[in-house]
Amino acid sequence: MADVPSSSGDLGRANYATIWDAVARAVPDRVAVRTDAEALTYAQFEETAARLAATFVEHGLGVDSTVAVFMYNRVEYLTTLYAAYKIGAIPVNINFRYQGAELAELLEMSRPAALVYPASLAPAVVDAAARRPLPGLVLVVPDDAPADAPPAPGTPFAAALDAPPLPPQERGPEHRIFMFTGGTTGRPKAVVWTHGNLFDSQLFSIYGALPVDPPTSLDDVTRIAARDDLPRTVCLPLPPMMHATALFNVMNAMVLGGTVVFLSTARFDPRAALRAMAEHGVTRLVVAGNAIVAPLVDALEAGAGADVSRLTTVLSSGMVWSDDLKRRFLAHAPGATLIDIVGSSEGGPFAYGVVRGPDDLPSRPRLAPGALVLAPDHTPVEEVGETGVLAYRGAMPLGYHDDPVRTAETYPVIDGVRHVVPGDWVRVLGDGYVELLGRGSGVVNTGGEKVFPGEVEKVLLALPGVVDAVVLGLPDPRWGEVVTAVVVTAPGAALTAEQVQDEVGRHLAGYKKPRRLYVVGEIERSPSGKVDMRRLRRRVTELREAGR
Repeated sequence: MADVPSSSGDLGRANYATIWDAVARAVPDRVAVRTDAEALTYAQFEETAARLAATFVEHGLGVDSTVAVFMYNRVEYLTTLYAAYKIGAIPVNINFRYQGAELAELLEMSRPAALVYPASLAPAVVDAAARRPLPGLVLVVPDDAPADAPPAPGTPFAAALDAPPLPPQERGPEHRIFMFTGGTTGRPKAVVWTHGNLFDSQLFSIYGALPVDPPTSLDDVTRIAARDDLPRTVCLPLPPMMHATALFNVMNAMVLGGTVVFLSTARFDPRAALRAMAEHGVTRLVVAGNAIVAPLVDALEAGAGADVSRLTTVLSSGMVWSDDLKRRFLAHAPGATLIDIVGSSEGGPFAYGVVRGPDDLPSRPRLAPGALVLAPDHTPVEEVGETGVLAYRGAMPLGYHDDPVRTAETYPVIDGVRHVVPGDWVRVLGDGYVELLGRGSGVVNTGGEKVFPGEVEKVLLALPGVVDAVVLGLPDPRWGEVVTAVVVTAPGAALTAEQVQDEVGRHLAGYKKPRRLYVVGEIERSPSGKVDMRRLRRRVTELREAGR
């Protein structure tokens, strides 16, 4: 590996490519990425990314070029990110569940100069290519594509690694990272981070659990990563890296000189995940609330026999993670700290729910440093029992790509200070604790009263036999909207509307009781655990029209 000048300035100059290059020089023989089939040292990983970066440059990519990554979690995903960062290019995260029309829409929005995808997703790429031209550089990663899959357009990924490695170049903090997020409704939109602001926002997540002083320079970062006396981070991301929580925690693990573990397939297999955790000594597990924890707990309780005792941290963000599942998980990993992060792609973190043992349950999120609760007029809400929206002052994204109106709405300047206010409502509990109520766009207005779905869902998920639940408002000529519950129950469990209303009524005001109940076999969620509310509304409307 070629040397670059050592940086010892302020960490406001942080750039992930420069940091990872420095870590690779410091611990070249340490394993950076591991799968069932291979293990790459930091030196090997850096060289592979440098070869791909050279190919990008040969094809005219450079600073601010966009690189579309249409892929599930695997080594090539992380290699592509690293290569893009090395040349100041902008990776574009694309949901690997997208069909051709959805892929074409995102390609049209992001205008990538390169596309990297696995052969198994060729049908979507072929369909997208019929709708709009593909980028000039298309790289295909071999995987377990079905025999009847169409020929995959593009050049084999391995051929892009034949170029001589691009020498490391020190990059600054101004280079950008896109995080496309569709939320639960609406057209995808890109939140734009700079490397410097993202790294600054992650400092607590990276170093908060370590017995070290926070770094103030790149040399400090490298020295911490190279220390053999610190506990080694072995990170397994189970949600896809198109989800910010998984991506950022993987990036953080590499800052620490840790090892990132990937499963071998796109499909989530809880038993395979448990085997990987035991075999590779995973210390940091990234999940997506109940959607991932429930299958893991079920497998553990069914006698999977996996040793998960080396887990020290389990992180989740943006999804419901019920207290019951936290308690059941801790029974198998008593040494783990469960961290439920209240955050968003738009910024944060806003609050943390930290559980170190059963005595910390029920879990309550507490405001993070820099977070506060605001009234609609942007004045602070501090009175116990009052409601408001979460806000954050600190390192945050530049805003939404090419959307100044929405950027101004979500990132208001209040008393001369820029805030991020995505619209998540909470109730103030005192001493910094809050109760999550839900995103403002999902509030149900029934008879003039506002009902926050998350508040009702929490009660439903505590019911015996309920494994998933979503609350929404449906149009009603009398009430404007009526509270409606869509529930998934365990096999053999029976649930009636009366039971649901009685249980909700025991905990919440009467107007919050669901007037309609639909028990379904499954609530379809994205790989990150989010629900497509438009699709769910259509499904419930069909059920109602069918007289169910």
